[in-house]
Amino acid sequence: MARKMIFADTSKCTGCKACTVACKEWNDLPAEKTHLIESYQTMKDFTPKTWTYVTFIELYRNKTMDFFMRKAQCFHCGDPACLKACTSKAISKSADGLVVIDQDKCIGCGYCAENCPFGVPKVDAVRKKAYKCTGCVDRVENGLTPACVQTCQPGALQYGEREALLAKAKERLNEVRRRYPRARLYGEQEMGGTTYVYLLLDAPEVYHLPQHPAVPVSLTLWQDVIRPVGTVAVGGAAAAVVVGVLGNLLRGGYRREGGPPDGGERRSAKGGKK
Repeated sequence: MARKMIFADTSKCTGCKACTVACKEWNDLPAEKTHLIESYQTMKDFTPKTWTYVTFIELYRNKTMDFFMRKAQCFHCGDPACLKACTSKAISKSADGLVVIDQDKCIGCGYCAENCPFGVPKVDAVRKKAYKCTGCVDRVENGLTPACVQTCQPGALQYGEREALLAKAKERLNEVRRRYPRARLYGEQEMGGTTYVYLLLDAPEVYHLPQHPAVPVSLTLWQDVIRPVGTVAVGGAAAAVVVGVLGNLLRGGYRREGGPPDGGERRSAKGGKK
């Protein structure tokens, strides 16, 4: 199956929050009490019960006020740090690029949350499980588009084949740059290429996004260097013990208590059988 992509064109986003409502409705997530954070933003971060929300940034410069709005959710990375960090093998990536958590395997250790460069997964303190956007994998596998894409009225969200949609995203970028010269695509290369690719109107930092997201070095060292070496070392040590035992056995180094090395009959000092 060819990898899919969701193109989020922030130049078309009106901040209606229909995507948030659609996500909660489809995934049967309860509403949460919110309060004003800044501008029209009412959610500060993800929670185990809120997997997507809209950020609002007001930027006043050159006597002009700009609203930078972005739908926030899991990026579904091509090289997901959460998958590498998961100790219970609860996180996997589907053929079309969606990163999902198997709740039956999740032990709520929180390593996925600690290592995600975007701070997406959140652990439910009561259930001891990690939660995040699923990319509506259940809809996608049945030929439907993700709920957020389906409900987006301004057309800020588009779903399709990655290569074809990337080409459209680059065309749109060229158009937008006439008004926003600092506009760029975010997610084409980052983290191995993310499933959600954004057209940002300004630098990632304006949207409170890391400029160069990456898998933590400590996690890379653990997974790709220390762990494999440790496995080899433990295996080598075990093999050395086995070889030592066999060698000692062949040399007759093991005997019954009080008996001769060859297991024969004991003889007295005078040479008679005892």
